[in-house]
Amino acid sequence: MTEQFPDFKQPPWVQSPSEVMDWIDATHPSKKTKGKKHASSGEKVLRNLHVHFDLNVEQKKIPPSNVFSKFITMITSNGFVEDGFDLVPTAELVLRGLAKAKFKNLSKIVIDEKTVFHHSDDHSDLRKTIDNFSWITHDVQNRKSVEITAISKDGMRSIAIVKIRKIHKEKDHAIDIQIKGGIKKELYHTFQNYLTEKVGLKE
Repeated sequence: MTEQFPDFKQPPWVQSPSEVMDWIDATHPSKKTKGKKHASSGEKVLRNLHVHFDLNVEQKKIPPSNVFSKFITMITSNGFVEDGFDLVPTAELVLRGLAKAKFKNLSKIVIDEKTVFHHSDDHSDLRKTIDNFSWITHDVQNRKSVEITAISKDGMRSIAIVKIRKIHKEKDHAIDIQIKGGIKKELYHTFQNYLTEKVGLKE
């Protein structure tokens, strides 16, 4: 798993979930985050997180479809792989993790590039959507990718954009999460720990 901040240099190693927060604590804060506390509680706020996860599942290499793609794969050593997880249950667990991190509203769900849920306001209840998730995704056949946009207003407005892909480049990651705005460090820990327990993140 790797984690990016706009003003930080990326560490020269791929970190496990348990290591990433140690790295955040040890790294000198950027101008954007230095000394900034949550206005009402004094808690530390992490801003503009960009997190990549790999799931602890089997990966199957996908053979190149033609001679050209085979040549490119040989040069780059970055062919396509398919991860052995079910997309919809995994997306539901990520939604539950976001709910635990105080993301209460759901803006959009896109599966296989088809929008299956969309609310233009901030009044859609994320937990109610979780309860109806299997119904929302019932008509989707391929289930190879999903993008979820959720909103938190827990003291500040922040937007989480979650992308989950069963098929991706070998050097890319199955789950990509951007949190635009701020999230309390404690809530991020809650979210991360839930995913580690329920989804199984690769060390």
